[in-house]
Amino acid sequence: MSAPVVDRAGRARDAAAHERWAEAYALLHARDRHPDEPLTAGDLAALSDAAWWTGHLDESVAARLRAHSAHVAAGDHRGAGAAAWWLHHEYAGLGRPAVAAGWLHRAHHHLDGLPPCPEQSLLAWTDAEEATARGDGPAALAAAARTTRLAEDSGSPDLLALGRQAASDALLARGRRAEGLALLDEAVRAAAAGELSGLCTGRLYALALTRCMEAAELGRAVEWTRAAMEWCATTDGGENPFRGVCRAHRAEVLDLLGQWTAAEEEALRACREAPLDSLEAAAAAYCAAGDVQRRQGRPDEAARSYAHAHDLGRLPQPGLALLRLAQGRPEAAAAGLRLALACQDARHGPLTRARLLAAATEAALATGAVRDAADAAAELDVLAGDVPLLRALADTAAGAVALVAVPGAAPPVLRRALDGWLRLRVPYEAARVRTLLAAADRAAGDQEGARRELAAARDGFERLGAGPDARRAAARLDTLPGG
Repeated sequence: MSAPVVDRAGRARDAAAHERWAEAYALLHARDRHPDEPLTAGDLAALSDAAWWTGHLDESVAARLRAHSAHVAAGDHRGAGAAAWWLHHEYAGLGRPAVAAGWLHRAHHHLDGLPPCPEQSLLAWTDAEEATARGDGPAALAAAARTTRLAEDSGSPDLLALGRQAASDALLARGRRAEGLALLDEAVRAAAAGELSGLCTGRLYALALTRCMEAAELGRAVEWTRAAMEWCATTDGGENPFRGVCRAHRAEVLDLLGQWTAAEEEALRACREAPLDSLEAAAAAYCAAGDVQRRQGRPDEAARSYAHAHDLGRLPQPGLALLRLAQGRPEAAAAGLRLALACQDARHGPLTRARLLAAATEAALATGAVRDAADAAAELDVLAGDVPLLRALADTAAGAVALVAVPGAAPPVLRRALDGWLRLRVPYEAARVRTLLAAADRAAGDQEGARRELAAARDGFERLGAGPDARRAAARLDTLPGG
């Protein structure tokens, strides 16, 4: 090679090594167009990474295919196995599971039977994720342990963090909450401390935010979404494929905290930013936007947002059912929730089911099916345990059922629910519980107590911009003696 060619190659490799992806992509792309500057298998892998980070997904896959062929031609089974695993990962993200499965099989073909090596930890990590998804806890824990063992032997911080995340997933799925969250904390701390590559950092933030929300860990979700968005903002050149994914989670957190204007803005930005291999994040963001629009009394916009989420493969429940309730269609709401509960599988965590059960309780009460409502609330009570967010949901549902079935038993349960929501700083749910407490107070003859709760609920709804709820609370307030 001439000196200028060597210089270009060196600059490209340095840019990739230091994750200056826009520069690496420009240099490697330019080199790839010149036959006198052939890219090595390592250069092609770097070009694939750079193309992915800069949003050129088709080029990323094409470069990875060429890298795999180069490794095969050189008889490098470890390199070929790693390239095959990444192709599996990319095709899965692009919604092509059959092709992805073929490349995963190819990765096993290259790596199985070799002496222990770091590349095998990627296969073990995938085994752990797949076992967790199908509900096979023992297999998931065994695969996660294998991931960690291979990672420790390799000395790779990235692989070790992924091993901890896989073990955390397996433990959380088996109900071993404290152990699972402790391991997840370790993995996220490594990401937040800048100890990991950009790809592993982004992947861990995306996975951790999903898991802590599904586990109803609101405190962690608040802290980690902030850290994730700060990391996204530091990316060289401003491009970061993980930004849309992290922003979708931030929208969910802001929604719970009652910051609805910011939540909707973040959700809509996430819909635009989520890359083609992260459409689940865009679907979640559309649901978050729809929830804000529904509660603000914008049903047509909410319906469109839920329809977009459905188009991207997500069942937009319980938001769509609650929209049907607001439209006076409780039977449609109940039917949609029954389907959603039946379709839930091991991939979904307790918060998803808890929200569906809470909405099912509300829909059943609206149809007069008190027994069905009690059954849903009872399942939710068992699911909640002592997790604060889940417990507040369960107490709210139990209090609503008691208000109909045994009115005298409702106030203490609803007081506990209100205390839970206030401690969590979730203002909308707190205001909704106050309306139930007002009904309980009124049934007990405490008109003054009912007035206090309704006034507080109305004020809370107005601060949030929950117009329909605020108007209902004000109307009920006007019916009370002395109104």
